[in-house]
Amino acid sequence: MAGTLFTEVMDIFSLLQTDYRLITLYQVSPTHVEYIEYLTGFLVQGIEDFSPVCDQSLAYTLSTKTFTQTLTQKNINILAKFVKKYWLEKMIDNVAQVELKVQGDFKTFAEANNYSAKKEGYILELEKLSQILVEYGYRNQSNWDILNSINL
Repeated sequence: MAGTLFTEVMDIFSLLQTDYRLITLYQVSPTHVEYIEYLTGFLVQGIEDFSPVCDQSLAYTLSTKTFTQTLTQKNINILAKFVKKYWLEKMIDNVAQVELKVQGDFKTFAEANNYSAKKEGYILELEKLSQILVEYGYRNQSNWDILNSINL
């Protein structure tokens, strides 16, 4: 039996964000190859964070972008939220870099507001993800000690 494809996680992630650049990248190819390639690094980071508490093995084969097991929908959804977490981190870093290069009071003010909004959104997403993991760990109490050690 084949395991879950990375595309299943990325499809859920696509519902969690509204960035027009990612939506365009998603729509460019029927197989979403470029989209999957771009987001795979974020997923791998999320797998590393979620593995200690997940009730399933998150072993995967990078060359085929497939998990060795068929994941539950709950676990796919959580991984998609991890992808969003790492994607947002990159977006915040990009905005911070642009802010350093912007000249003029109006542009600086606009970029500062953009950065603040993205950072507040990121913090909110971290809080949601943390709550999801607490509830997940509570349901799987054997993993409770491991859950407490995750640094979000």
